Amino acid sequence: MIRNVLGSIVALAGAAAAVLSPFRAWYDGRLGRHYRIGDLFTGVTGAHPGLFDSILLPFVFAAVLTVVGVALRSRLLVALAGVVVLGFTVLWMVRQGQAAGELTISGNGSGLDQGVAGAAGGGVLLLLGAALMSGRGGGRLGARADRNRPFKAPGSAEPDTWPPTREPGPSVQTSPWPEPEVDPYVGPPRDTGPDRSSPPRD
Repeated sequence: MIRNVLGSIVALAGAAAAVLSPFRAWYDGRLGRHYRIGDLFTGVTGAHPGLFDSILLPFVFAAVLTVVGVALRSRLLVALAGVVVLGFTVLWMVRQGQAAGELTISGNGSGLDQGVAGAAGGGVLLLLGAALMSGRGGGRLGARADRNRPFKAPGSAEPDTWPPTREPGPSVQTSPWPEPEVDPYVGPPRDTGPDRSSPPRD
């Protein structure tokens, strides 16, 4: 339970960081929402697309996957959202590097900026949240399966010493009815006095 709550919080924080990243500068002061989705497959251009024609769309899709995964406690959906965010971020870096000739990082607003860091960090948080989540009661199902599993028959290393033989090997009891019990030993017969049937001696 605690793992699911902690993993959900981390995953939701990663989804929020990924969705907000296109509204920040990605490269040379250009916002992430000013890159078309098609530019990631054909090459970066200077066109300014609409809001949902931009790179924001796959990040919104990843956020929806995260919310559904958290609601269903599905580690797979949350991990898939992280892969989507990181995949589109890496693909953008490849295309931007091809267009600019190189990728640089500087403190004067040129080169890679905070938006890329937010997208990459959001993807990492999504994967971390999926790893922290324990899923939908996997531990309880495993414990229930172990409890309902029948006991194994003893092997050669554990010989059967079932009474009354006390000898190694399988039991010789073949009847479905219980074996009759022997009366417990109560000691030697008691001395009841001289035998009155015999004649007295002189």
